[in-house]
Amino acid sequence: MTRGDHRRPHPFYGVALSAAALPSCWAASLITATWLAASIYVGAACAAAVGFVMTLRDLPT
Repeated sequence: MTRGDHRRPHPFYGVALSAAALPSCWAASLITATWLAASIYVGAACAAAVGFVMTLRDLPT
């Protein structure tokens, strides 16, 4: 296997994004500034959605 010729790491990155969404939601629940907590929740939802797509995109059809 040559340098850069590895299996696709997309499922790992997807799981990592989805896993990062959980602690960010926990952190947002501790913040009292509504606009900041709402923006963290939106960012976490986007990260979870992208992670879900990246995790499942390499499944055989």
